[in-house]
Amino acid sequence: MTRTARNFGLALVWMAAGTAWAQDDLRGHWSGSLETPNGPLALEVDLDQAGSGWIGSVSIPAQGATGLPLDAITLTGGKVSFHFKGLPGDPAFAGALSSDGKSLEGSFTQGPAALPLKLTRTGDPKVEATKASPAVAQQFVGTWEGTLPVGPGLRIALTISNGKAGAEATMVSVDQGNAQIPVAGISQNGGKLSLNLKAIGGGYEAEISQDGAQLNGTFTQAGNSFPLQLKKSAK
Repeated sequence: MTRTARNFGLALVWMAAGTAWAQDDLRGHWSGSLETPNGPLALEVDLDQAGSGWIGSVSIPAQGATGLPLDAITLTGGKVSFHFKGLPGDPAFAGALSSDGKSLEGSFTQGPAALPLKLTRTGDPKVEATKASPAVAQQFVGTWEGTLPVGPGLRIALTISNGKAGAEATMVSVDQGNAQIPVAGISQNGGKLSLNLKAIGGGYEAEISQDGAQLNGTFTQAGNSFPLQLKKSAK
C-alpha cells in the first residue's frame, strides 16, 4: 500500500470516529426558535451529563423564564428527546442529532400543537440546577388556596412541605387543567414568604396573617403584578 493510500485510510478512520463521537454527544448550549402563530420565540437549551445521566435546563428570554428544568432526556442512535418538566400542556421535543453534532432538528409538541424546532450548538453547557431551599416554619406548611384576579379568575393551590432536602412547594393553576407552575425556590424571613417562579418569569411575595390562616401577597409574571390572597385549607 502506498503512503498516500495509507494516509487516506487513516483519514477515513478519523472521520468515522469523529462522526460516531458527534452522534453520541449532546453536551452543549443549544440555541433556536419556535415559529409560533405570534412570531418566532427564542429558546436556549443547555444539556450536560451528571453521575445520574443527562441533565438539562431551558430558558425563554422573551418570557423572562430561565433555568426551567428538563427531564426524560434520551439519546439513542442519534435520536433525541426531552421533556419540559412541570409546564402546562406537557411540552416535549423529539428529533435527531445531525451527523456532525452541530444541530438538533425535530418537533416541539405542547398539548395538541406541534411545531418544527431546530437547535444549533453554540457553546458549552451551563445547566441551571435547582438548589435546595432551607426549611420553613411549621405555620407555612400545608395547602393554601385562592383566586388570581385574571379574566374571570384563576384558582390557585399552593402546597408547602419540609422534605429531607429542605422546603418544597408546588403551585397549581386549577382552572388551566391543574397545570403545575414550577417553584424554583422558597424562602422565609419571619412572617414573610417568597417563591421564585422563574418558569413563568415571576414570583410570589406574601406575609402570613397573625392567626396563620391566610397569606396576603403579590403574584408577579413577566412584569405584571396581581394581588393574591391564599387561605389555608383545612384538608
